Amino acid sequence: MSISFAPELGDAVRDAAERAGMSLSAWLAEAAQAKLRAEEDEQEAHKRRMRGLGEYLDEYEAEFGAFTDEQLARAARKLGVPWPPEVESA
Repeated sequence: MSISFAPELGDAVRDAAERAGMSLSAWLAEAAQAKLRAEEDEQEAHKRRMRGLGEYLDEYEAEFGAFTDEQLARAARKLGVPWPPEVESA
């Protein structure tokens, strides 16, 4: 594997690896692992937020009745998503 950095970034990465007492490869591998974990954590957090929103909307509909097509279309426009939702064919 080969990677390239802007000179200033390359210098900063080499300096950080040296300060950590690590080889450049080890420092980059650790940084890549941290980035991957952070992305996975963000994906899980997004899933939790979506589940929470779904639960809230279910409770709302249970108390006040189902959303109308007009309400759903207005929400879709505000969110910038198509309405009705596009269905993926199998």
